[in-house]
Amino acid sequence: MNRKNVTIQDIANTANVSKSTVSRVLNDSTPVDAKKRAAVLKAMKNLDFKPNVFARILAGGRSMTLGIVTQNIGSPFYDSVTMGVINGLADTGYSPIIADGQWNQERELVAVRTLIERQVDGLIMVGGNLDSSTLREACHGVPVVQIARYLEDCKERCICIDNVAAAKRATEFLIEAGHRNIAHIAGISDHEDSIDRLKGYQQALTDANIVVRDELIVQGDFSAQSGVLALETLLLRGVAFSAVFAANDEMAFGVRLALFRAGKRVPEDVSIIGFDDQPNSAYMIPPLTTVSQPALEMGAAASKMLVSAIAEKPFEIPMLPVELVVRESVTRLR
Repeated sequence: MNRKNVTIQDIANTANVSKSTVSRVLNDSTPVDAKKRAAVLKAMKNLDFKPNVFARILAGGRSMTLGIVTQNIGSPFYDSVTMGVINGLADTGYSPIIADGQWNQERELVAVRTLIERQVDGLIMVGGNLDSSTLREACHGVPVVQIARYLEDCKERCICIDNVAAAKRATEFLIEAGHRNIAHIAGISDHEDSIDRLKGYQQALTDANIVVRDELIVQGDFSAQSGVLALETLLLRGVAFSAVFAANDEMAFGVRLALFRAGKRVPEDVSIIGFDDQPNSAYMIPPLTTVSQPALEMGAAASKMLVSAIAEKPFEIPMLPVELVVRESVTRLR
């Protein structure tokens, strides 16, 4: 029999059950006797039947797709989170559709609206800049889970770390190593991660009775190139510094290159700490000390949370560890 012509009635006849039983098995809507379910599944396999996704939308009201809005396809951190989401969807029956917000509110909103128009059953936001009211209005009641960002009015569906505390710990590690003139390369100025990591840096200095100096803070944009330019800016300012805390590893890589070009050694002349613990961080010369975010775990947890939300089942937000990974890019100040 041609697979394209296989109908529910054909399956019912082969399995010796009613059409309604076949429909219940296909849509997983109500319990079906185990023997009848097995007969239906065997008939589907023998007839080489593949359920039509559009028919399932009409029958069950679900598209079995989930939208993922990331912020920068190609960014190691966001790509790792997205891979975690995809891994978490294994064996759930859901397929991901990915859109890129490109760190831009307007493009992010377009991405959200496009996915909602594609009838996704739920949405996962990886980072982002949209405020909660705009996001809620654009989603029209579709369940949303937020990764790597905290939104107060939907905190029960946010999976993120404490960026302030993590950045504070990174800065404290430099202070404990004897550094007092610590520069900070910040990320995108209006990005919440950047804002919180700057706060953590400032808080660590203040708690150690070290004056926060504006000339030691340079704005970047999370790219390696901005790390190069930021370090060059510090050198042009002529301000003394013995350590740099970069708001992500990409900018730390740029800082390392700029120091090399300036003839400065790491860590003998300048110590460096990054943030994210990208895979390449362990292979920088010297290997980069950095704050580790559990990107894959965050993505997988978000998948399970969203699938549970769609099924209206409870889900407990996991405790996500944040670790300072100490490598060789930091030394005690001599």
